[in-house]
Amino acid sequence: MKSRVIVWVLFYACTLVAAGGAIWFVGDLNANEWIVPTIAPPAWLFGPVWTILYLLIATSGYRISYLKSSNLKNIALGLWALQMCLNTIWTPVFFGAFDLQGALGIIVVLWFTIGVYVLISFKIDRASSYMFVPYWAWVTFATALNLSYILLNP
Repeated sequence: MKSRVIVWVLFYACTLVAAGGAIWFVGDLNANEWIVPTIAPPAWLFGPVWTILYLLIATSGYRISYLKSSNLKNIALGLWALQMCLNTIWTPVFFGAFDLQGALGIIVVLWFTIGVYVLISFKIDRASSYMFVPYWAWVTFATALNLSYILLNP
């Protein structure tokens, strides 16, 4: 049992480090000289916010992985994995490729995936569902911010 816990913790930690570390591959965050929307938070805020969100994301996924087997558990874990992939891909598309429209498409699918995860996980573990609500709120804001960048930087 203890080795299983260690394996899952390592898996979630590696996943979160990969997603969080994606920013290091994109270089200067304003290398493209975009006009920054007034709703954009200060750069220093992203580190603390994402640290808290990634801890909640990991804990939610960990809790779901330890539930007894069911069809909803498998769907929830699939949605958890999908949102992590979309989360990881968004950063290099937005900051690396400077593809605002592509990033918007990704974040809209991410937002939808998080929402479905919240609904599915609520049916099998409410605490796991609640842990995703701040993340969903942040991605809602990030979606509006992504759209603002598009409108300001045609």
